[in-house]
Amino acid sequence: MFSYICQVLTFKIFKFKIKGNFPINKKLIVLVFPHTSNWDFIIAVGVRTLLREEINFVIKKEYYNFLTTNFFNSLGGRPIDRGGKMNSVEKISQMFENNEVFRIAIAPEGTRKVVERWKTGFYQIALKTNCKILPVAFDWKKREVRIFEVFSPTHSYENDLKFLKSLFKGVKGKISENSRL
Repeated sequence: MFSYICQVLTFKIFKFKIKGNFPINKKLIVLVFPHTSNWDFIIAVGVRTLLREEINFVIKKEYYNFLTTNFFNSLGGRPIDRGGKMNSVEKISQMFENNEVFRIAIAPEGTRKVVERWKTGFYQIALKTNCKILPVAFDWKKREVRIFEVFSPTHSYENDLKFLKSLFKGVKGKISENSRL
């Protein structure tokens, strides 16, 4: 029911359109930019529902309890313990290994607030798991979810980052002042 509500909000109320096609890859890093508002989660669930694609996200394990487990799981959520001996890159890489289909949505900023530079975890996970990166823009100004072509990391982080950021040039988040390339 929540998924359907998100779909209605995304496409009927907010009037978003999808530009591009979702690829058939069973394993992907879905790089979503920009992430400036909690509304981005609603858009993501709406898109996931409309496309009927399995796309996951990680959420702190502390949010999982007897009331929320089924809810988060139904939306593609996967709990992650940010403590312990393994870092998040290793833990998410294990999720790729343990699942036949695993596409994880990651916001490169790592937060809804403006940041000086993107986090590198998405890139490290792509290299470690030999996964491609699917850049996706949530452009609130144009009311578009833009799905770009799948990108294969070249092991040249600076060049790859420059290319990926170029795809998002001009994209405006819901709270545009919370986003910078």
